[in-house]
Amino acid sequence: VTSLVWPVDHPFEVVYGLAEGKVKIGQLRSNKPQTLYNAESYVVALASSPNGTGVVSAHLDGSIFRYNFPDSNMPGPAYTKICTHTSVPYALSWGRSICAAGNDQVVTFYDRDGGRERTFDYSGEPAKGMPECKEFTVASFNNTGDSVAIGNFDCFYTFSYNAKADSWDGNEVKVVENMYSITAMSWKNNGSSLAVGTLCGLLDLYDACIRRYTYKKVFELTYVSPSQVLIRKKSEKHSNMIKSKFGQEITKVNIYVDPETKVDRYVVAHTDESLLLSDLETGKFSEIQWHGNGESEKYFFDTLNACLVSYAGELSVIEYGSDEVLASVRTEHTSSHLLSVRINERPPRQGEDNPDTPRVDDEEGNNKKIAYLLDTQTVCVKNMHTQASTTINHDIKIDFLELNSRGNLLLFRDKRRVLHLFDVDSQTRTALLNYCSYVQWVPGSDVVVAQNRNNMCVWYNIHAPDQVMVREIKGDIDGIERANGKTEVLVDETVSVSSYVLVEELIDFGTAIDDRDYVKAMQILEGMEFTPQSEAMWQQLQTMCIDNWNLKMAERCSAALGDVSRARYLRKVAKLADEAKEQGVDVRDHWQVRSKMLELKKQLEMAEDVLIAHNKVDEAITMYEDLLLFNE
Repeated sequence: VTSLVWPVDHPFEVVYGLAEGKVKIGQLRSNKPQTLYNAESYVVALASSPNGTGVVSAHLDGSIFRYNFPDSNMPGPAYTKICTHTSVPYALSWGRSICAAGNDQVVTFYDRDGGRERTFDYSGEPAKGMPECKEFTVASFNNTGDSVAIGNFDCFYTFSYNAKADSWDGNEVKVVENMYSITAMSWKNNGSSLAVGTLCGLLDLYDACIRRYTYKKVFELTYVSPSQVLIRKKSEKHSNMIKSKFGQEITKVNIYVDPETKVDRYVVAHTDESLLLSDLETGKFSEIQWHGNGESEKYFFDTLNACLVSYAGELSVIEYGSDEVLASVRTEHTSSHLLSVRINERPPRQGEDNPDTPRVDDEEGNNKKIAYLLDTQTVCVKNMHTQASTTINHDIKIDFLELNSRGNLLLFRDKRRVLHLFDVDSQTRTALLNYCSYVQWVPGSDVVVAQNRNNMCVWYNIHAPDQVMVREIKGDIDGIERANGKTEVLVDETVSVSSYVLVEELIDFGTAIDDRDYVKAMQILEGMEFTPQSEAMWQQLQTMCIDNWNLKMAERCSAALGDVSRARYLRKVAKLADEAKEQGVDVRDHWQVRSKMLELKKQLEMAEDVLIAHNKVDEAITMYEDLLLFNE
């Protein structure tokens, strides 16, 4: 074996070359080799493509062969001779181009098909103060493929790609006296360091960067290549990398503050043709094609999973981790109070639809909504995944709007301080409160907190707008904090700030209902006192359990409500359902269970149809007789 390479896209395959000229692949799972091709000339070097879909081999006769793996989807034959170098190409590497150099002091860059891009000849007299160029021994590209280092005697040469000139440029030669011949080179995976090994056993580590500077006295920005920047907080060792996937030079980098935590978190970088966004906390990175000037854009970071960019009257929503614009809408109203974006903030609902909690996401759990103003009196709620939209017309100027965390309920307030609730699923609107000076959803729930003059109003069950808890306060609500199983409403009383604790059980109940976790909802209610508020919640849970055919839980709800007759009726139906399950019949398809449930919902004609369809005429007559409706 004379050379070895491990392609990044093939973790279980190693490619190696032999002295007899064969290039083989070793299967690490089966420990079996396979011959890729035979060049019939000593293999002096191997190199893998940046994406790991191919390899090139250099041979003693100067020939260079390229091999494409079957899954690379590249046109042409699997392997082919692409060129013949002017000498034995001991130094071979593959980045943006294929770099080859040997003992004739000539460095040549080839494209993937063997076309010559540029040649550097160092065989002449060296410049003043520079050592004589001898044999090139080894070459290595950085991770972006736009910088390469080539080892020589007592020095190494570096070259970088000039995107504007679409050509390769030679950089300053790094001279180290008495280092002797370089035999091995490797870059750190982020391109910030270069390791160099020599014939005499020396191992040096070089810091490799184009420039480095301090940003806001907090961050250190290191340009390891024109298209790659390392961002490190001075107080931490961990660094984040932003890299242009289009290979464009990064011309400007800014770091913005999280509006909620007041911590520098969001990175915005520009190239001539793209916009780069990164969340330093989650490490998610996005790059989209962009033709703005980098000066007129406005950025909004109020949304947890996305950045909103306003430019030339158009608002673009860019989700962190995605390289495509999620949605673009036309609006001139870009205040944070007039925009609301929700992207997968709540876990997807499982199971079938329920009347009160229909699915607002698809089978993959994608729930991405935006609410914005078309004009001062018109709200648009758009599903950014399906592109469906809903328009809400109002007769007064709107000064506030906000979606709930699941994106199916919208709160908005007009200039007359009237607070409205719009249900996106049912397309219904409800007036909640007059003289409203403050309103906000409790984070991660469907509980609403609002202020009416000197009263704090809380809707624990927003689906029952008339059931509101009112508490007198002596100031203005300043915000809501929810942490460590406790939710507090902060009230500014001029002299001091007071906190009012909300009932966490009621908040958790609403969240459990919305997530269709009915067992958790029942456990919460069982630990609460029976009040008009909890009675309405038991009633809500009972209705949803009946609609979901959870008969035993519906019976428990009826018992809690004191509805003995309904509880006994549900117990009988539950026994019939158990018998149907023992027979291997789906409960919803069993004629007797289905007719009984329709009878409970007062859908007598449908119950009759089920019985008649199964030739149960006597049972249908009995049903009407028991209800004293047979004569009718």
